Amino acid sequence: MTIAPTAGFSGGSFGGDISKLEDTSVLECKICWWQYEPAEGDEYWQIAPGTPFAQLPDHWSCPNCDGRREDFMVVDT
Repeated sequence: MTIAPTAGFSGGSFGGDISKLEDTSVLECKICWWQYEPAEGDEYWQIAPGTPFAQLPDHWSCPNCDGRREDFMVVDT
């Protein structure tokens, strides 16, 4: 079975290369589809609103499924 790329992604997984991200980049977990939106932050990990994905702590993972940061996909907004 072939899975087509999800519409709305620009370049797919950022692979941990923060130079590909803007401060306002929204990223989505490719496991559970939870989105990190910098304007909202992350209540579970106590990340303040306005924190860019690139500035999340090294130990941060998806608050929904524990997916790795490197496995998040850039959402094309």
